[in-house]
Amino acid sequence: MTEQKNKRSDSILGILLILFGFFLLSAQFGWISWENIWPVFLIVGGIMFYLGFLANRNNYGLLMPGSILTVIGVLFLYTSAHNWHQMEVLWPTFILAPGIGFVLMYIFGPKGNGLWIPAGILIIIALVFYAQFSCFFRYWPVILIIIGIFIIFNGMDKKSKSKSKDTIDFTDT
Repeated sequence: MTEQKNKRSDSILGILLILFGFFLLSAQFGWISWENIWPVFLIVGGIMFYLGFLANRNNYGLLMPGSILTVIGVLFLYTSAHNWHQMEVLWPTFILAPGIGFVLMYIFGPKGNGLWIPAGILIIIALVFYAQFSCFFRYWPVILIIIGIFIIFNGMDKKSKSKSKDTIDFTDT
């Protein structure tokens, strides 16, 4: 069994080296532009981390670097193909990438790991910064007001329920 595994891993390594060689040869002869295609290496690196996780589901920690490399690679691929000046509004992606990693680690990791907390914090921060570049940004404090009202009413509801549980029952005497 291990001999078959070694042959398979050697075959995969050989195929990757051949593809990498063709890529570099194409870049040398100008068939592809290195300036626009280099982010693909980040994306491939991220995919390799995902494949490592799929090979052994206990290694859920591989999802974080996989997410960061893949998301940042896609961002760089987009900006190198279009316009690097868009980075002034897309920079919150650097905050979003580990947030996505935490979400995946929360979903595929052991239950009750609590990783939804840093995931939520990072994603909310990224969304707030994305919203800054939107015309709706001046209204985002309304969300804080709604959350505050929800917390107040939720607290009142808990108090009324606890008072109803503390009532004295005189029927047992």
